[in-house]
Amino acid sequence: MLVPAAVDLYYGNSDWQVFVFCSLTTSGVGLTIAAATHGRRHVGSTRFAFFVVVMLWATLGLVGALPFYAASLRLDLASAVFESVSAITTTGSTVIAGLDGLPPGMLLWRSLLQWIGGLGVIALGLFFLPMLRVGGFSYFRIESSDIEEDRPFGRLASYTQALVAIYIALTLLCAIAYGMAGMSFFDAVNHAMTTIATGGFSTHDASFGYFEGRAVLWVGVVFMMLSALPFSILILFLVSGRLDALRDPQIRVFLGYVAAAVLVMAIYRRLATGMDFGDALTSSAFNLVSIITTAGFASEDYTLWGPFAITLFFFATFLGGCSGSTAGGVKAYRFLILGLMLRNGLRSLIHPSSIQPLRYGNRVVDPQMQRSVTLFAIAFIGIWAAASLALSAGGLDLVTSTTATLTAITNVGPGLGPVIGPAGNFSALNDYAKWILTVTMLLGRLEILAVLVLLSPAFWRD
Repeated sequence: MLVPAAVDLYYGNSDWQVFVFCSLTTSGVGLTIAAATHGRRHVGSTRFAFFVVVMLWATLGLVGALPFYAASLRLDLASAVFESVSAITTTGSTVIAGLDGLPPGMLLWRSLLQWIGGLGVIALGLFFLPMLRVGGFSYFRIESSDIEEDRPFGRLASYTQALVAIYIALTLLCAIAYGMAGMSFFDAVNHAMTTIATGGFSTHDASFGYFEGRAVLWVGVVFMMLSALPFSILILFLVSGRLDALRDPQIRVFLGYVAAAVLVMAIYRRLATGMDFGDALTSSAFNLVSIITTAGFASEDYTLWGPFAITLFFFATFLGGCSGSTAGGVKAYRFLILGLMLRNGLRSLIHPSSIQPLRYGNRVVDPQMQRSVTLFAIAFIGIWAAASLALSAGGLDLVTSTTATLTAITNVGPGLGPVIGPAGNFSALNDYAKWILTVTMLLGRLEILAVLVLLSPAFWRD
C-alpha cells in the first residue's frame, strides 16, 4: 500500500493519506496477531490446510478492498470487495468507470493486487492444491525423479526463488516491450503487471483499444501465452535447460486449441467482412488469446463480429491455460484427462475385458487424479447453474446472468451482452449480484473443491 501512496504523493493526490493509513492499520493488526501467537506451533492437517488457504484468500480480498472503500472513489462495500477480489483472483471484472481520470495511485493499486494475486495463483497451483489433492499437476510429481521421494519439498526454497525471479523478469521484459511498442512508462508498467498475472485490469476504459498499432497487441499475445504456460516447466526450461520439459502434453493441448480458435476466427472475419487478413489475424489473436488465457483484455467489442464470433468467444471462456500458470478456466490438462477417460470408456464398451490404463504422456494417471477431475467437472457445472439461477432471481437476463457467472468462475473478466460485455463493466449490477459473483470468483480461483469441502459437515466433525 505504501507504493501507490508514494505515487499519489508524487502526483499531489490526497489519496496517499488513505493508503498510508490502511497500510499502518493492516500492518498493526498483522504484527499484533504475530506477537500473540509467537512461539506457538500447530501440527498441520489436511483440514487445517484447506481452512487456511480459503481464509487467506478471503482475507486478502477484504484487506485489498480498504483503499477502494476509503479513498476518493467512495465505492460502497460490495463494490470495493468485488473490485479487490476480482484483482487478487486475477479475474479482471471491474465496477469502476472513468479509469482514464482515476488517480494514478488507485490505478497502480489495482495492478499491484493483480500482480501479487498472479504470483499467489501460481503458488496455489504448484504447491498447495496438488498437496491437498484438489487439482493441478505439481512439478514435484511431474519431475519426481529429480527430488527424493521421502523429501518432496527438499528443494522448495530454490524452486521458489527461481519462480519469483522468472515472474519478475517476465514482468520487466513485458514492460520494456510495451514501452517499445508505444505505451507510456506508467501504462507499460501497469499493463505488464496485469498481463503477466493474466488479470486484465487496464488504465483505460477502452482497454487495449486505447492504443494504436499492431505491435502493442502482439506484445500482449506473446506474454499472455507465456504466462498461461506451467511455471514449473518454465523453471525447468530456463533454470535447468530441460528442453524435454516443453513436451508436457497439456502444453500441446493448450497451443492446439489456441491456434485452432485464432485461425478459424481470422478466416471467418476475412470471409465475412473482407478485411485485411493481417488485421483480422491480429485482432482475432489478441482478443481470443486474452479470453482463453483468462486475461480479459479487449482491443474492440468482439460481440459486434457476428453470432459465430459470439458463440466462439463463449466457448473460449471455458478453456483456460495450463496448470501451474496464472491462468484460470477449466485448464488444458483437465480437458486432456476427460478426453482420455471418454476414449477409454468407449474402448471398454467394445472390449469389456480389456485393461485401459490412462496415460498422461509417459505417466499413468492414478484413479485419484481422475476422480479429482471428474469431481471438478461436476462441481463446475453445479456452481455455474446455481449462481446463474441466483443472479436471474435478482433480475438479470439470461445472457448476463449465465455469462457473468461463467466469467467469474473461470476468472476471465468480461462477459457477453450490452451490460457486462467487453464494452461495458459490472458497475450496473446491484449489490446482491456483486456479492454472489465475489464468492463465485473465489470459488473459481480455489478450484471450487477447496471451498466446497469447508461446507461439508464431515469437515467440522471431531
